[in-house]
Parts: sequence; C-alpha cells; structure tokens
Amino acid sequence: MYVEEVLKVADDLVFAKTGKHLNHLQEGILRGTWQRQKYPEIAKSCHRSEAHVKKVASKLWKLLSETLGEDINQSNFRPTVERYQLSIIASSYFGDYAQIGDHAQSSSINVCVNNTHLSEIPISEQPNQPISNRNKSKLRIDIAEAPDYNIFFDRTSELTTLKQWILENRTRLITIYGLSGIGKTALTLQLIPQIQHEFDYIIYRSLRNSLPMETLQTNLIQFVSQQQHSYPPNPPLARGGEAELISSPPLSKGGLGGLIEHLRSSRCLIILDDVQTIFSSGQLAGHYQPGYENYGAFFKQLAESSHNSCLILLSWEKPREIAALEGENRPCKSLQLNGLGLEAQEIFREKGLVEPDKCLELIDLYRGNPLWLNIVATLIQDLFGGSVSEFLSYDTLFLGDLESLLDQQCDRLTASEQQVIAWLATTPELADISKIPENLQLSPPELLKVIQSLGRRSLVETVKQNGRSHFTIGPVIREYIINKTRSKNRSTYPD
Repeated sequence: MYVEEVLKVADDLVFAKTGKHLNHLQEGILRGTWQRQKYPEIAKSCHRSEAHVKKVASKLWKLLSETLGEDINQSNFRPTVERYQLSIIASSYFGDYAQIGDHAQSSSINVCVNNTHLSEIPISEQPNQPISNRNKSKLRIDIAEAPDYNIFFDRTSELTTLKQWILENRTRLITIYGLSGIGKTALTLQLIPQIQHEFDYIIYRSLRNSLPMETLQTNLIQFVSQQQHSYPPNPPLARGGEAELISSPPLSKGGLGGLIEHLRSSRCLIILDDVQTIFSSGQLAGHYQPGYENYGAFFKQLAESSHNSCLILLSWEKPREIAALEGENRPCKSLQLNGLGLEAQEIFREKGLVEPDKCLELIDLYRGNPLWLNIVATLIQDLFGGSVSEFLSYDTLFLGDLESLLDQQCDRLTASEQQVIAWLATTPELADISKIPENLQLSPPELLKVIQSLGRRSLVETVKQNGRSHFTIGPVIREYIINKTRSKNRSTYPD
C-alpha cells in the first residue's frame, strides 16, 4: 500500500467513529509511522515538539484501537492496516467479512489473501472507495516544473478557504497573489494532496519564460488528451486512487475552444505560476505585454464558460480582468496571500536563533514573509551569533539581499506609482488620500487608480480608521524606498 492510501483508510475509520477528518498533525504522525520514522523525526517534519507529537499520537492510537477492535500502537500500525485493507478486498471478492481482531468472521470459509497492493486493483473494482472515485480513470499529474519545498508552514485558514472555493463552490478561476517569497507556490503545492482526489488531471506550468498563449494551449490539450509518452504509475501525491506522473508532452495544434471542451469532458486542475512575467513594466498592475493580451481573453473565457475544471493563477500582481469577474456568488475568486504569524518562528528555530520573544518583533517588521525572514535569520546567525536583540539594537532596518528582490518588483512601477509610494514612505502616520499633497500633481481619480494598482501589487496596506480607509506601507518597503530616494539624490546632487 502507498502512504496516501493508508491515510485514506485511516481517515475513513476516524471519520466513521468521530465524524471528523484527520487533521494535519495526525496525518503527519501516520505518514511518519508508515515510513518507519521515530517520534523525534516525526516531530521535526511536522514542526512540533516531540512531547506534543507523542500526546497526539497516544490519543490517535487509542481511537484507532477502539475502531478496529484491537490494540494499535506505533510498532504494529503498519501490519494492522495492511491486514485490514486486504480483508476488505477479500470480502468484496468472496462475499465474507474478514474482520481483524478477536471478533468472529461472518463465514466459515478461510480466506487467504496475499500481498497484492490496493493500488494494483483498478479503481472501478476497489471496495471502500467513495462513489465519486469508482469507475474513475487514473489520476494523472504533471508537476515536474514545480519547485521542491521541504518545509510547509501552517496555512490552515487559507487552505480551508481554497478547498471551499474549489470543492464546494466549484470556482473556475482563482488568483493567489502577493509579494515574492510570501509562499504562493508552497501553499498551492500543499493544497494539491488535499483536493486531488476530485480531479482527473493536475497540471503545473510556470510562465517564468513568458510562454506564448498558443504554446500553452497546445501543451495543455496534448496532456489532457493523453497524446504524450508517460512513465509507469507513481502515486506519491494521490489519495484514494492511483496517480501517474507524466512527462511534459511535445507540442501539437490546438486552440482555446478545444481546450474548453477538454475541460468540460475531464475535471482538470491547472496551476499557472509566475503570471506576472506576462505583464508589462512601467504600466499599472495587470497590463499585458504586447502579444500577450490573449491571456486576458483566456482567463475571462475560463471564468465565464461552463465546465468542471479549475485554473489557479499565482502572481505578484492581480490581473486586471479579475476585478470585473469575481464576486461572492461568481465562479472567480482572489486570495491576497499575507505573511505568516507565529508559525514563522520555525524559521528561527531552524536557524538556531535565541530570544523567541524578540523573534515576534522580527516577524512583524518583515511582515511574516518567509523568504525575507529566512534571509534575515541567516544574517543574524552569521554576524550576530544568533542574537536577535543585538540585531534589533541598530537604528536602521537591514535589507541586504532583500534589495535585489524588491528591485524586481518596484522596477515595474509607473512614474505615478513611484511618486505615491515615495509620499507614503515619508508619511509616518496613516495616509488619507482625501488630502493629496500638492507635489504629487495627481487628480483624485488618478490617485485612486494608482493606490488601487499598488494594492494589486501588495505594496500598500489598507487600514480602517474612523470608518474610513487609510493607507500605509510596511517597514521593509518603507526602508527600501527611503534608501532608493537617498541614493538617487546623491547621484543627482553629488558632494
């Protein structure tokens, strides 16, 4: 049995007993146990203390013991589950209920089961499968282009929202946007194992190299129509069925109409990463580069056409079509991904930093951005011996390697956006856009468009005060803009 099949069996058992599904930590304990890890290893991979993992595991073993009718613990979990699953398979073929434990079997026939894996039996013949999974073809996954993440942070709220949109609301187009390093791709990869049983195909593509729309359409059509070479089944992500990791296919002819038809006939999850690369620099957020305007038509048609598939866009900035398409009861949604909270302390534990109370200040200053915090934590370890207090004793906020990352995002701004963000950087209090400084030379409508664009780039924060919206920027962005202004002034007016 594969580990995802084990988790499915355990989840069914727990749900039947309690009405609740396994939580993230319980899954981590079962996954680690199946892979013959000890509690210290499981605790490390789940980012929890060993004592807490043991406490949760004890309750989980007790629950499974009550459900299966025999004592379950870490040492016998694997063989017990294998016998349980094979007994279900046997009962479906021989009409007997071969129950494990000390309970009597319902027939005098002795059933001998071998080591056949559940995944080797066609899904249409597998017992104990949800109705939606029976008679369903093999799940095919192509995420070869996706980055490999070793650490996932707790994003329970965001995952819950995304699962509701996709599984319950049948949302057809979702945009997840936020600053570079905030965790958009990591969140999506964490989402896939939790929803993949609802899909026939899962496809990840990066637009990092500004892939033309026609090439992408042809690529997707060929994958979904199975006109490609494939590797043997390998289901590390699948849950409740087989998965097949497919190599990227060669190109063939196709069009948007043909792609929509495939999305109607099969339920597909398509993830497009680095969408910002098809947008122009020097224009307001979400404007396409020349020759890439057809992406806008693609997104619009996918949102408005009737089909059962879902497209997820990952981007630094929000496409301009999305605002007109999204709504409470519409099949298009947007999620602005913000930084981590207390979960970010795992970064500091991994780097060996001390003074956890001071780490909370770091999280706030760097807005919980995992990449930013990792860069800063490395510096604190290298230059300050892990002392957060010593690092924070300096008057200026350290940027270092963050400057090159912010250059990539802020170099995309229009001249008007640069003026407005410079104004916000020098305004210590919350900015009220009803009071426009004369030096901005922007009309109220122009200022509103610029503020909206900066918000779609996640560079401006909105704060409600006395029933009105006010605007500000985070400490890192503020320090970056001030440093850039000083540098520009020095080059313009040298000593």
